[in-house]
Amino acid sequence: MNTKINEILKSDLIEASAPCRIDMGGTLDISSFYYPLSYLNPCTFNIALDMRTRVQIVPFQKGYIKISSKGFASAEFPLEKVPFDHPMGLMFAIAAYFQVSGIHIIIESGSPPRSALGGSSVAAVALIAAFNCLLGKAGRPMVVHEQIPLLAHGIEESVAGVPCGLQDQLAAVYGGINAWYWNGAGTPLPYIRKPIAKPERYEALSKHLLVAYCGIPHESRNINGIWVKQFITGECRTRWVEIASCTRAFVEAFDSLNIEEAVTHLNRETAIRVEMTPDVLDDTGSQLVRSALDYGCGARFTGAGGGGCIWALGNEDKISELKIAWDNILCQRKEACLLDINIDEDGLVAGPV
Repeated sequence: MNTKINEILKSDLIEASAPCRIDMGGTLDISSFYYPLSYLNPCTFNIALDMRTRVQIVPFQKGYIKISSKGFASAEFPLEKVPFDHPMGLMFAIAAYFQVSGIHIIIESGSPPRSALGGSSVAAVALIAAFNCLLGKAGRPMVVHEQIPLLAHGIEESVAGVPCGLQDQLAAVYGGINAWYWNGAGTPLPYIRKPIAKPERYEALSKHLLVAYCGIPHESRNINGIWVKQFITGECRTRWVEIASCTRAFVEAFDSLNIEEAVTHLNRETAIRVEMTPDVLDDTGSQLVRSALDYGCGARFTGAGGGGCIWALGNEDKISELKIAWDNILCQRKEACLLDINIDEDGLVAGPV
């Protein structure tokens, strides 16, 4: 079968891409939280951004898998020895799942490496879609589209060794603006998707947003690990109840285009998390959040924070003023910058975009 696949790779372009995201209410998509908090109907909010991660599969040495991605050293191993504890272990684990060798996986991200925009989960989704395309051409069974985020999440959690959220994979597959309500395995649907705003409103809503890269990468496992440990041991439970309430109220306000009310809930959610774990914001992130408050906007770290990106929400005139202030802050750190973003409506795409 690998011989047939290699013949396909020599003649056909095998590629897929998916968008990254900004978010609010993250961590509530981890089962450690949403099962005990199920009586609160917990949800997570995210916006897919048009900074896409592209994955291409091309031929390589027989029996081997090579992976290349900007920000990481390229690595190659025999299929039977691919390491899952490698910096690109998730990608190797997905290749092991599909049992296809003699391939070079090339990952190109439209967002900065480890910027807390869901990059590794997005790459996992795109890689599964690329394998889907390849297997379909080879006449082998494919993963059903709706199962791709669940498969990507399951493999990620299995190699991470810690509980992982699902919102990044869902944003990557479906794109757009969504609230995700977490039910878990005890119900007919593990999650419920609530689309927020129609695509024709995306261009206007993009003008209410800013996204800044703070210039240093994040390590989400550190912060998330603290939150999970605190929650499991009984600490900070009342704060997580408030976070769940803030997120639901934010979703309702954003959905009704009440930006000022949404800003209030966004800022409260950020403040609670900073109280629990001050390291969730680095120095630049703290300056950006304070500046957003000064200009009447809301601001939050993406993902689990601890570096990476900060995003802001506000009325269009206030966001225009904040953009200038954020530029002045970001120019003080090498590689820190405002990201050029729009809302992505396509989600996962197999083939070039």
